[in-house]
Amino acid sequence: MHVLPQLRKLEQAFPAELVVVGVHSPKFSGEHPTPNLRKAVLRLGMKHPVVNDPDMRLWSEYGIRAWPTLVLVDPEGRVIGSHEGEFRFEELRPLIADMLSEFDAKGLLRRQQLPVRPEREPDGPLRFPGKVLADPASARIIVADSGHDRILVISMDGTVQQVIGGGKGFRDGDPAVAAFDTPLGLAMDGEQLYVADSGNHSIRRIDLADGRVSTVAGTGEQARRVKEGPALESPLSSPWDLAFHEGVLYIAMAGSHQVWSLQPRSGQLARYAGSGREALVDGPLSRATFAQPSGLATGSGRLFVADSESSSIREVDLPGGTDRVRTLVGLGLFDFGDRDGVGDQVRLQHPLDVCYQPSRGGGIQDEGLLYIADSYNHKIKLLDPASRRVVTLAGSGAAGTADGRGTAASFWEPGGIGLAGRRLHVADTNNHAVRMIDLDTEEVSTLTISGF
Repeated sequence: MHVLPQLRKLEQAFPAELVVVGVHSPKFSGEHPTPNLRKAVLRLGMKHPVVNDPDMRLWSEYGIRAWPTLVLVDPEGRVIGSHEGEFRFEELRPLIADMLSEFDAKGLLRRQQLPVRPEREPDGPLRFPGKVLADPASARIIVADSGHDRILVISMDGTVQQVIGGGKGFRDGDPAVAAFDTPLGLAMDGEQLYVADSGNHSIRRIDLADGRVSTVAGTGEQARRVKEGPALESPLSSPWDLAFHEGVLYIAMAGSHQVWSLQPRSGQLARYAGSGREALVDGPLSRATFAQPSGLATGSGRLFVADSESSSIREVDLPGGTDRVRTLVGLGLFDFGDRDGVGDQVRLQHPLDVCYQPSRGGGIQDEGLLYIADSYNHKIKLLDPASRRVVTLAGSGAAGTADGRGTAASFWEPGGIGLAGRRLHVADTNNHAVRMIDLDTEEVSTLTISGF
């Protein structure tokens, strides 16, 4: 998905000459069903046709070895080149232009656009909400309404109080003027709301007093390699979640497989953990590895990470600790499933978020509990960091929309969770909804949103 912006640029540069066809050869079992793929295509705003290849037949026939791989096919159907890994539009454009000139000279090029009509989900109050932040102090729920490229501030009863964002783009300013591109992670510092603006590869700040938006990190362009220094001069790479600890903002930089830190006062950006290699390796902060970290939470002096591509939950020492990364549950990039248990028995599938609940003692050494959005298993799970035990809290394991108690309820790829008192709020992404779990009764209900 990190190459989609570059593909869009190619499609725009050669609208009648270049045909892009996506082939979905899934790694996770949760990606196999065509309805799940359809939701992903709609969520990502893909305008070209996508083929589902759940049995990896096309993967094998084309000799593919890595995600992503770009295969170039000439007008006569012959493979003339391939590229493994991410790429930049500026590097590929001249190569494509030269090929098109050659085919045109041979009379092989027929200029026309594919007669495709992209589908669209019925519109409602939410469209593919990515993350949710619950703020019990002010009785507000803040939702990253990712598919609408906006932020909603909602009262606990579901009444919309603020709509921040005026459509897809990269603009600062007042609520109706400012623009985002697929906002995801949220973190609050007083009345200042920080947003991981993933499609713009930037961090935005919203003053909730008046809704005004400003940019505090990133340039709007994706970095090939994120660099330390002044945050407004440093391109980022797919920031997906945020968490505050003692005045420092931590960033799950999914595109570079790292955790970064931002000092809001000085505006300085620095790498905090992760070498940048995609893998699951514990150890010192600088040498440990992650695989698309997507969710963050802080508690008991640690930063907890939902490491989605390794289907794991990691813990990272915050300053004052032993400066190490450890794995609580999860074994590797290709070890996933749906199994509760203890430690290495546990299997998750592409978790996208974590949420910390302090223990009643409330001390720095109290372990507390972690709630997990186990996205591709369509479940919310509970992890005790001390024992490494995981149990399912809610969700049947099948994609659905049903309310009910515990495992009688159903979700569809939940992507975010936020806790307020004894109520857990869930961004139920593919259901375009915010769901609520009463932690005393385990009853799941759906928030009715009104007030637009």
